Parts: sequence; structure tokens; C-alpha cells
Amino acid sequence: MRADPLRNLAARAVGIGSDPSDSRHVRECKQLLVGVSLMVLPAGLLWGALYWAFDEPAAALFPWGYTVVSVVVLAVFSKTHSFRFLRAAELALILVVPALLMLVLGGFAPSSGVILWSLLAPLGAVVFDAPRRAWLWFAAFLALLVACVPLAEVVRPDTADLPEGAVLAFGALNIAAVSLIAFTLLVTFAKQREVAQRRVENLLANILPEEIAERLQVEPQSIADHFDEASILFADVVDFTPLSSRLDAREVVDLLDRLFTSFDAVVDRHGVEKIKTIGDCYMVAAGVPRPRDDHAHALVRVALEMRECAKSSVAGDGANDLRLRIGISSGPVVAGVIGKRRFLYDLWGDTVNMASRMESHGVPDTIQITRSTWELVRDDYATEPRGVVEVKGKGKVETWSLVGPAADSAPGEDSHPAPFGG
Repeated sequence: MRADPLRNLAARAVGIGSDPSDSRHVRECKQLLVGVSLMVLPAGLLWGALYWAFDEPAAALFPWGYTVVSVVVLAVFSKTHSFRFLRAAELALILVVPALLMLVLGGFAPSSGVILWSLLAPLGAVVFDAPRRAWLWFAAFLALLVACVPLAEVVRPDTADLPEGAVLAFGALNIAAVSLIAFTLLVTFAKQREVAQRRVENLLANILPEEIAERLQVEPQSIADHFDEASILFADVVDFTPLSSRLDAREVVDLLDRLFTSFDAVVDRHGVEKIKTIGDCYMVAAGVPRPRDDHAHALVRVALEMRECAKSSVAGDGANDLRLRIGISSGPVVAGVIGKRRFLYDLWGDTVNMASRMESHGVPDTIQITRSTWELVRDDYATEPRGVVEVKGKGKVETWSLVGPAADSAPGEDSHPAPFGG
């Protein structure tokens, strides 16, 4: 029962400098640095008390002074929310104070290696700052180490008169405390990196096919592939422009979101690839980037389900008469990733153009297919010849409309009409 209040208190403590405008990364870094700073405060009080107990009042002032200044820094940070100020002040304190304490105690050995605490400054910079600046903090640590070890003999030639057992105990405490904080920093940094990597991978998986996302992470050069056999589908909402003019912006987005989310579920269920959406147009491919023999059959099944989704997924909001034009074509395509910012996996070739024309020249609630697709599915699906469509650059193109599975065809219906001109 006591865990929740303590957890809430800890959450409030590490969140003292949070700002609503902070990004997730900045907010996490702030909380981690505040948490580490609070972890070090008790150590400062303890070290000062121990030095005072061993009749080293000058040495005791340094960890106590660190504690006081660190509290002031945290108080200022809680008002300013400046992560840059907190980072610079805390890293500078942890870098300089242990080195000064070593000088007062007379050297590395008499101080029980207290300067090891200074190593937390460059380690903290690795976690909280840019890598190039972390090297500067590490160089500063090395410079202090090289300068302060011989200088300590000048500042206090007689060294601190601490019992041998106390020196060993201080050394063990220094190593243990520094190791604990360093390990906490590195583990937390590794977790943050793992979470960030997972976000990137999830984002890539939502933008690109899984295989392409994996290749893109190991092959920074352009990705371009040729597929001899694939099928492409375009689906477009009929009369969407006048429909959207009757709705406000939120309703338009909500309508498309529900419709395309239902399409996404269909696409995932049949193992094909959503390529992109353009306004109210939805593009799908089968056989890309994973070749499959049943690419045309897969897209025909998708098309039939998408047509039903348009009727069912938006029912009850006054738009249940939503209708689609769907076009499918089969053949070779070129696929690749284009762009360096907001990149896109896209397809090119006559097959893509023909699928697009099948959609744009189609009629509502009709799935229009080219001869190349018809020849692949005609044994399993009922079709009806629709005549020819004039396609720019291709001339007259034979088309069929897809009725449904062959078992659904009406008695006497011919699923194998003679070719045009026969």
C-alpha cells in the first residue's frame, strides 16, 4: 500500500523541471538527470559527515558544499525548466568537486581515489549531451587527473591522516557508488536507445514493407527491384469531393480513417502490401516485394472484401451509400524507395498505369480488370466483358468486370467469354 505514494513522490521529484513543450526525449533526459542528481545528494552528505568524524573539516566542506550547490541548481531548474543549465551545472559540479577534494586530502591514495567521481561527468555527457561534447568532458577529466595528482603533493604535502581501514573503506565506497551510478546511467541509456530503435522500426514497418524496412537499415543505397509477375489494385471513393463538401474537416478525416483502417485489416489478412493512399485513393500490390504465384487471386479477394467494407464500415453515419471504383491489372513492375526525407516505397510501369486506368474508367461498385488479370483468375471467378477502354498511350484495352467466385455465377453465365474481335 505504501509503494504507490512513494512512487508518486519519486515521479513528482524527478519531474520538477518538466515543461509541456518538451519532446519525449528531452522529458526523459530531464527526469533521468534529476534522478541521478538526487541519488548523489545523500552520498555528499554521508561523505562530508565521515570526513568530519575523522577530523578533516576542510575535506568535509567539499561534499557538503556540493550538496548545497546541487540543491540550488535543482531549485533554479524547477523554475527555469532549462535542461541546458541543469546539464552544464551538474556535470561541472561532479567533474570539479572530487578533484578539489583530492587536492585537500593530499593525493590519489590518501583520498581513496575520490576523483573517480569526476568520471561521471563524461559518462553523463554521453547520455545527456552530444557525443562530440562528451569527448570534451572526457578530455577535461583526463586533464584534471593529470594536473591534480602531482599538484596534490604541493597543496598538502603531509597528506590526510586517516586510518588505513578508513582509507580502504572510502575506496570501496567510492568504487561502489560510482559504479552504481555509472551502471544506472548506462542501463537507462541502453533502454532509451532500445525504445527509440523500436519506435524507428515500428515507424518504418508502418511506412514500408517489412523486408524493405530491414534492407533500408543495412543498405543505405537506393533500393530498386524488378518483378516479372505482380498485380496492382487501385480503389477510389465515388463522388468523394461532393461528399466531403457536406462534411466538416474532422468528419472527412474520420470517415477516411475508418474506411482505410478496414482496408488495412483486409490487406493484412490476405498478406498483400498496401503501397500508399493518395487523397481518397488506396493502392495495393500483390507479389511485391514478396513474389507469390497467386498474386492476381489474392488481389481479387481483397477487392471483393474492400467493396463490402465500403458499405459496412461507415454504416450508421449517413454515409452508408459509400461506393468504390476498383481497378486491377497484372504484369511486370519496377519497385523501389524514393526520397531521403519522407521516403516512399512506390511502383512504376505499364501494369501500374493500367490498374490506375481501370479504376478511373470504371463505374461505381464495379471491379474492372485487364486481360492480363482476367487470364489468371477466369477459371476461379465469374467475370463479364465490359468492352474496351481508351487508355492514353495504349489505345483500346479490353476489360472485364469481376462478379465474384465462379460458384456464385448465375446459371448459364459464361466465365470464359470469347476474346474481343473473335
